Amino acid sequence: MSTLDLVLRRDRQLVIGALIAVVVLAWIYMLAGAGMSMAPVAWTPAYALLVFLMWWIMMVAMMLPSASPVILLFATVSRKQQTSGTPLAPASYFLAGYLLIWGLFSIAATAAQWALQATGQFSMMTGSSSNLLSAGILIAASLWQFTSLKQVCLRHCRSPLHFITHGFRPGIRGALRMGAEHGMFCFGCCWFLMGLLFYGGVMNIYWIAGLAIYVLIEKLAPAGFWIGRITGGVLLVWGGWLLALSVR
Repeated sequence: MSTLDLVLRRDRQLVIGALIAVVVLAWIYMLAGAGMSMAPVAWTPAYALLVFLMWWIMMVAMMLPSASPVILLFATVSRKQQTSGTPLAPASYFLAGYLLIWGLFSIAATAAQWALQATGQFSMMTGSSSNLLSAGILIAASLWQFTSLKQVCLRHCRSPLHFITHGFRPGIRGALRMGAEHGMFCFGCCWFLMGLLFYGGVMNIYWIAGLAIYVLIEKLAPAGFWIGRITGGVLLVWGGWLLALSVR
């Protein structure tokens, strides 16, 4: 085995260890309740910040496992572009750019949660209590599964090799930009799936874990593309059934 192979193996182990640590800490935070109270709480700036942090850390826990192969690939290409240093530096900047996109999503999700809770038809644990609202969320998520933009983003997330190898940008700014670009594709692929948290409950740990596993399967499993299509059909039927109940 060459020296480069040994270095790449060591780097891979280092990055994998760091990613596992981040994911584990995020899940521990979520399992501990994310500092949230299930009782109604007045929306103050401090509480809004806490809700935002909950959403952002939840995105880390749910999305980082499926993004880890891309981060590992980026770290490997970065190592081949340099002769010294640690792979954690460029990988961490790539990760920062990636999580920035989900941070922006978390801001929007926080605002949406505030608006939904103001209607009295939404609970953090059980999600929507309105069949009409639930139907709207499910049908919108199902329709997104069939859009061309969803398919473009899913293909990118499933096959990022060309993006990493042919679009590689060196340096801190390059890593941040590449991380943000990949984050945009990931967002385009999964944002409506994350919106399902408003149906199942943003603090329902079983719903959160189920969605995280689904995202992982859709992105990494050989049949992930068709699983996404089937899921879209299931969500459409599910939402249609709830819509029928709401207009009876």
